[in-house]
Amino acid sequence: MELHNLEKPSGSKRDRRRVGRGAGSGQGGQAGRGHKGQRSRSGSKRKYWNEGGQMPLARRIPKRGFVNPNKVYFQLVKIGDIAKKFTEPGEVNPEALKQAGLIKTTAEPIKIMGEGSLEIGLTIYAQAFTKSAAELISKAGGKAEKI
Repeated sequence: MELHNLEKPSGSKRDRRRVGRGAGSGQGGQAGRGHKGQRSRSGSKRKYWNEGGQMPLARRIPKRGFVNPNKVYFQLVKIGDIAKKFTEPGEVNPEALKQAGLIKTTAEPIKIMGEGSLEIGLTIYAQAFTKSAAELISKAGGKAEKI
C-alpha cells in the first residue's frame, strides 16, 4: 500500500440528501420537517434568545454590582522598569515606552507608578503620576510632565 494507491472504503461516501423531490425520494411529503409549525415553514428562523414563554435567562439570573462606563483604565508603568530600559538622560514619551515594550498601545492613558528607583534625570511624559513616582523623578533631577 502506497500513497498513490489509497482509496476511500466502500460505503464511506454518501450522496447528499435531496429533500422534497417527491414520494420516491424518501424525503417527499413534508420533506423531513414534520407537520405544520414554525420550523416547517420556509425562511423560518428562531432567535437564539427566544425561550418560548419561559422566563428568559437574562431575567432569571440575579443582577449584582455596577460597571461604570466612564472609568478610565490606565496602563501602569513602574519607575524601576523605566530605569532598566532608559540608561541615559533624556525624554521618555509614550512612543518611547511602546518601543521599549513597557506599554501595549499609545492610544490608552499611561500612569507612572513609584516602584523601584531612578538614578538619572529623565523628563517623563504621561497622563498621570503617583505622588511617589513624581518625587522619585524630581529627586533624580528629572521632570514629571503631564500630557
